[in-house]
Amino acid sequence: MFYGIPHKLLIGSPLGRPYVHGEGGERMSPRRSDSRDRMILSAAALLREYGASATSIDRVLAHSGAPRGSVYHHFPDGRAQLIDEAVALAGDFIAGLIDAAVQADDPVAAVDAFFLLWRDRLVESGFRAGCPIVAVAVETNDDAPQLARSAAAVFARWQEALAALLLRHGLSEERSRRLGAFIIAAVEGAVIMCRAEQSTAPIEAAAAEIHDLLLYALRDRPGAESGPRP
Repeated sequence: MFYGIPHKLLIGSPLGRPYVHGEGGERMSPRRSDSRDRMILSAAALLREYGASATSIDRVLAHSGAPRGSVYHHFPDGRAQLIDEAVALAGDFIAGLIDAAVQADDPVAAVDAFFLLWRDRLVESGFRAGCPIVAVAVETNDDAPQLARSAAAVFARWQEALAALLLRHGLSEERSRRLGAFIIAAVEGAVIMCRAEQSTAPIEAAAAEIHDLLLYALRDRPGAESGPRP
């Protein structure tokens, strides 16, 4: 769970159905008090599958079960604000996973687990669920340029968290930053390719190459007696 939200609703599980809750997938009875959170969560889920342009207020309302009258009460700036907050939520979720990995004794295993998480979510969603941040970043959003800035900020935060992980394990600051950016680029590109090919092969190949790259980088770091074993 992340802030009380099931992980799969953020980066996994099949979509296109009304908001649900519970391990068994039972229907959640809408409550007026939680309509704002449900709308943000539904927007993040819909972004993963349909992209930003197709994530309309009507679709969010249908998916979340929130009352129509709550839209401009909770989001006075309308759809753009709702999507912006959904991007922030999804970004915080992944950043939380990376921040936890920063404390790992084995950075290679931590990055392996990051790739495995995305692989599992792709399979569980039937290759329908991508990354909601990419969904916003790849569209022009001329009417809401702040969305691209929000997506860029999320990517930067993820890269910085991964760089901190590698820096903690002895890599130089410059190398850590480069590898952090490369890992995020590899994951995101692989997720897109997996969806197109309906196959896990791209993310498995990217994970294997990143694994080997990190092994060698950590073995070559200053003062290292012996690096992590394959």
